[in-house]
Amino acid sequence: MLNRKMIWGIVMLMATALIGIMLIQSYWINWSVQLNKEKFDKAIYESLNNVADRLDRREKDRALELLEQENYPDELIDDRIFDSPETIEGETANVQNRDGRPYFNLSSRSLAERVDLEALDHYLEYELNNRGINLDYSYGVISNRHKNYIIMDGYYVFDEILPEVSNTGMNTGLDKSPYRVELFKDPNRLIAPGYLVIYFPKAGRKAWESVWQMLAGSFIFTILILICFTYTVLIIFRQKRVSEMKTDFINNMTHEFKTPIATISLATDSITNPNILNNPEKITRFTNIIKLENKRMLGQVEKVLQMAQLEKQQVEMNMGEVDIHELIKHASDHISLQVEKRGGAVIFHPEAQSSIIEGDYNHLSNVIHNLLDNANKYSKESPIIEIKTSNSIKGINISISDNGIGMTKEQQKYIFERFYRVHTGNVHDVKGFGLGLTYVKSIVESHYGSIEVKSEPGKGSTFMVFLPFKQSKRN
Repeated sequence: MLNRKMIWGIVMLMATALIGIMLIQSYWINWSVQLNKEKFDKAIYESLNNVADRLDRREKDRALELLEQENYPDELIDDRIFDSPETIEGETANVQNRDGRPYFNLSSRSLAERVDLEALDHYLEYELNNRGINLDYSYGVISNRHKNYIIMDGYYVFDEILPEVSNTGMNTGLDKSPYRVELFKDPNRLIAPGYLVIYFPKAGRKAWESVWQMLAGSFIFTILILICFTYTVLIIFRQKRVSEMKTDFINNMTHEFKTPIATISLATDSITNPNILNNPEKITRFTNIIKLENKRMLGQVEKVLQMAQLEKQQVEMNMGEVDIHELIKHASDHISLQVEKRGGAVIFHPEAQSSIIEGDYNHLSNVIHNLLDNANKYSKESPIIEIKTSNSIKGINISISDNGIGMTKEQQKYIFERFYRVHTGNVHDVKGFGLGLTYVKSIVESHYGSIEVKSEPGKGSTFMVFLPFKQSKRN
C-alpha cells in the first residue's frame, strides 16, 4: 500500500508535469502570436511602401503629361527630368539645363499639392485588402516642414499657406503608431517632405486571430486535465483513508470477537473439568456465560449484516405510529444504569407538544440507542447526557448533547462514513466497528429526515435529528 510520502511524491510529479505542459503551451502560443505580429507588420510596411511608390509614380506620370502638352521632343524627355536642381521651394517648377533637357522640380510643390486624396485613400484600401488586412484604421500625412498633419483620413486638416488658421487634427493613435513610411523621397535631399502614417486601433486582435482557437482548445483541455488530476488525487487520498479505516475495522472486529471467544473457550474448558462436572451450579453458571457471550457475538455480526443491507437498500421498514417520547424514555432508562455507574446522569426534556410520528419503531429505537451509547462512550468522566425534543411545522426535532471529548471540524466531516471512528488515543478504550453513526444516518434519511452535529474538542458534542410526522418525500 502506498504511504503518504509516496502519494505526495506522485502528486508533486503529476503537478510538475502539468505545469511543464502549461509552460510549453504558453511558449508556443506566445511564439505564434509573435510570428503573426511579425507577418502583420511586414504586410503593413509592404502596403505603405507600395502606396508611397504608387503616389510617386502617379505624380511623375502627371508631370510627363504636362511636358507632352508643352510639346517637348520625345528625345529630350527621360528620367533625368526629375533630377531636381537645388532650387528654393516656390520657384518656377520647370527649368532647362545646358543641353536643352527640361528639369521638372516636383519638390518645389507643397506636400498637400503632391498628394491626391482620392488616390491615397484608394491605394491604401486596395493594398491592405490585397493582403487580407480588413481591420479598421486611421491614417495621416505629416509634413516635415510644418511638423504637423496636413491630411487625415481623407481630409485636409492643415493649410500650408495659412497655418495660423489651420486645425492641427492631432491624433494620439497616429502619434504612437510605428507604421510610417517616407513620401516622395528625393535622392538630392536628406529629408523627405513628409510621412504616411497608419494606425490600427485593434492591431492586437490580428495577432491573436489565428491563435485564439488553439488557445481556447488548450485552455479547455488543460482545465479537463486539471479536473481529472484533482479528482484522481482526491480519490487516492480517499481510498487511502478507506483502506486505513477498513484496517482499523478489522482490528476492532478482531478485538471485539477475541474477548467473547476467549471467554467461551475458558468456560468450555471449565465445564469439562472433572471437578466441575459434579457441581450443577457451576455448570449452569458457565453455560449462561457461554450464552451471553454468544449473544454478544451475534449482535456484533448483526450490526455488520445490517450495514450490508442498508448499503444495498434491502432493509425492510415496518411503518407505524411511534411515540418518540416513549421511545427516548425506554432508551434513556437503559443507558442510565451505565451512566450512573460512572457518576453521571441522563436528563430528558420532552418539550415537543406532538411526539407521535410515522416510522419503524425498532430502527428508530436503534438510532436513539446508538446516539446515547456514543455520548456515554466518548465522555471520559461523569458523563452528563441531555436530551431535548421540540416541534417544527413538519416534524419533531431531537437533540442529544454530552460533555465528552468532542470533535474537530475535520473529524466531523467523516463521522458518518463507514468504519470511521474518532480516535481517543492508542488505548482501545472505546469499542465498536465505526458503523453506528453510518447506520444512524441511513435510518434517519430512510425516514426522510436529517441529522447534523455540532462539536468542539473538549466541550462535547450535540447531535440534532429531525424526523417528519409523515413519510412523504421532501420537496
